[in-house]
Amino acid sequence: MTMVKICGLTEEEGLDAAIESGADMIGFVFYPKSPRYVTPERAAELLDGLPPDIFDDLRIVGLFVDPTDADLEQVFRILRPDIIQFHGSETPERIEAIRLDFAVEAIKAIGVSSAEDLKAAEAYLSVADYLLFDAKPPKDADRPGGHGVAFDWTLMQQWTHDIPWLLAGGLTPETVDDAIRLSGAPGVDVSSGVESAPGVKDPERIAAFFKAVDG
Repeated sequence: MTMVKICGLTEEEGLDAAIESGADMIGFVFYPKSPRYVTPERAAELLDGLPPDIFDDLRIVGLFVDPTDADLEQVFRILRPDIIQFHGSETPERIEAIRLDFAVEAIKAIGVSSAEDLKAAEAYLSVADYLLFDAKPPKDADRPGGHGVAFDWTLMQQWTHDIPWLLAGGLTPETVDDAIRLSGAPGVDVSSGVESAPGVKDPERIAAFFKAVDG
């Protein structure tokens, strides 16, 4: 069964739709330059209304870009994500230190445009609990991430390591079935592909996304 992460949640409707559809992970972006940025107070407010048993099967992910310890502590004082997603240029040593200091799991995002990028990802095998393969950002981008653009999904057929991983970048209800088939992805991560506007999730598109994944 394909693992699904819905990232960049900012409002109740999107959160409720993700949970009702059966998301395995939900992500909050703690990076101020992102249009999906939320404060830790806002993320905690969204989560506070959920039944406690929801968290038996749902993992909370906090997305950071090259965070300092102070950045992390600001969030962890208010809520405790199960997983930190590293979306910057963090070294394996930095990720390992944060995993130990904050006692959390780690997702390391890897920008992909060629097979060489997959080789570079191997440096994180021993320190990440998951890898996330995304498109590299455009050259003029002011923030990391795939910006809703896909990379060549067939490149992932060369990835043979056992670590759990998710595919991101250009995924929508219309493309995710092909993306899974061409990449062999055991998990998918979507944000802009299920939105009606930047940062505003569309419940109908979330439901359609899950329907396409279950295909």
